[in-house]
Amino acid sequence: MSLWQTRGDSAKSVLTKLDDLMSYPRIERMPNMLIVGDTNNGKTMLTKRFLKQYPAKDNPNGDGVLAPVLLVQAPPVPDEGRFYNAILELLFSPYRPSERVDKKQFQVIKLLRYIGTKMLVIDEIHHILAGNLNRQRAFLNVLKYLGNELQISIVGVGTKDAFRALQSDPQLANRFEPVLLPRWEFNQDFLRLLVSFERMLPLRKPSNLHAKSLAMQLFSMCEGYIGELSRLLNDAAVYAVKNNIEAITPIVLDKINWVTPSQRKRQLDKAI
Repeated sequence: MSLWQTRGDSAKSVLTKLDDLMSYPRIERMPNMLIVGDTNNGKTMLTKRFLKQYPAKDNPNGDGVLAPVLLVQAPPVPDEGRFYNAILELLFSPYRPSERVDKKQFQVIKLLRYIGTKMLVIDEIHHILAGNLNRQRAFLNVLKYLGNELQISIVGVGTKDAFRALQSDPQLANRFEPVLLPRWEFNQDFLRLLVSFERMLPLRKPSNLHAKSLAMQLFSMCEGYIGELSRLLNDAAVYAVKNNIEAITPIVLDKINWVTPSQRKRQLDKAI
């Protein structure tokens, strides 16, 4: 069972909306989406899950492949050339980093048309804010141009800062539907998530992570972040194996000296 099959209505809604974009008729002003959530909350995991539903496959009418969905990470600063570099590297297409941006743009558009891309997913899109206002606007214009020229949907994935960045361009703000991916709550979905995680643990004894008291302890430690939960269970499993315990127990969780996300933030704020 996929971890995302245990996710609640929020993730199912996101996946449904992504499917709807894939089947949307090709028009010049395609609808887009912005998946917003806290850091370490499973946004990237969810988009990769969606990517598996639309894998690249051989092109029956030519060389190369057909890739209906392309997932690329935004460059650390809003730089058009570096963004095109990332796409070209992802497609194993030769290029010169020093090449003029307009040539890279032409190459990217030609390639994306050839491989039949219908959706471009941009992870960490909040990186746009790392540049000044002019660079932010220039990068947003690139997204607008690609969407119009290729008649594809663009899906941004990032933190709440990404929403703020896109709001700076009224045209893009109108085209990007924001969809919030909230933190997990302590409910049946979370307990099913723990069952799924336990199936993947390399431990010889059952941990019964979904038992109420242990589940509450785990939820308190990860604070509802799936990325934190994954790392927490990995650390606990390593400790359990090294100490020949072979199960995750409350004592094991106490021994790994775990620091919760909010405690880490408070420590960082004090240090700054």
